[in-house]
Amino acid sequence: MKSPLLSLPGAVPAEGVDEGVAAHYGDLFREQRALADGTGFVDLSHRGVITVTGDDRLSWLHLLLTQHVSELPSGQATEALILSAHGHIEHALYLVDDGETVWAHVEPGTQDALIAYLESMKFFYRVEVADRTADFAVVHLPAGSIAEVPEGVVVRETPYGRDLFLPRADLESYAGKSGPPVGILAYEALRVEQHRPRLGFETDHRTIPHELGWIGTAVHLQKGCYRGQETVARVQNLGKPPRRLVFLHLDGSDVHLPAPGTELRVADEAPDGRKIGFITTSVRHHELGPVALALVKRNVPVDAPLVADSTAAAQEVVVEP
Repeated sequence: MKSPLLSLPGAVPAEGVDEGVAAHYGDLFREQRALADGTGFVDLSHRGVITVTGDDRLSWLHLLLTQHVSELPSGQATEALILSAHGHIEHALYLVDDGETVWAHVEPGTQDALIAYLESMKFFYRVEVADRTADFAVVHLPAGSIAEVPEGVVVRETPYGRDLFLPRADLESYAGKSGPPVGILAYEALRVEQHRPRLGFETDHRTIPHELGWIGTAVHLQKGCYRGQETVARVQNLGKPPRRLVFLHLDGSDVHLPAPGTELRVADEAPDGRKIGFITTSVRHHELGPVALALVKRNVPVDAPLVADSTAAAQEVVVEP
């Protein structure tokens, strides 16, 4: 779904999964600084929006999600995952309940598969699931923003800012009075700095929550009764995940960033040494320079210098080995 804000001055369209919104509006680092300072807004209108209504909505979702939501207070934001039977991550939901409806935004293009799964699990519960992507656009206001939120708009408030479920018809008018527009690349740069994983970027077909630090934030360990819970409990109580998320400082002398999927190896080993991981997201940060998130094997020493192709990389621990 193409955003009308792509018609704003300087807008450069994003590519790949973020196609449909602006990558930037002409000045990537200025836009990053604006977000870091609590000004501007990010058009996330390409993300999927689903709602769940009905008297059983919270108790029903509690059975399906990794998060404890059966008694979720109205207005309290949370995030949750849906796992496969083997504990691999299939969906990530960023949700809030407004007292009558659970609102969630999800990765672009994933809402159809998510809704199909939810519909298959309704049975006799009093719930209705709807795709609201055509009617509502997600807009992000950074932490510290004093931008006005229109009356009646549902808001997810988190430590990183507020996500607004804005009527799509109001997107252009809201943009005209809400400060400078900020592209998805600036939003992604701050996400990487904050070590926050993203479905489809930090995940592959075999990722489990422990590898990305999603235990606690998206996975509640004191609840069961959801698909994949046995794997979560077994790894938590008896073992360690096979991989771990790391934050990388990249050599700034290289013109090009290593692309997602670029293989990592230990710098002290031969150029054709064993693969120990791969880049998941790489960005240019307005203060830190080129940085990245990556998945590496758990037993890689935390102080080992790494190389992504020919680019040197220094680790910061995100998930403890």
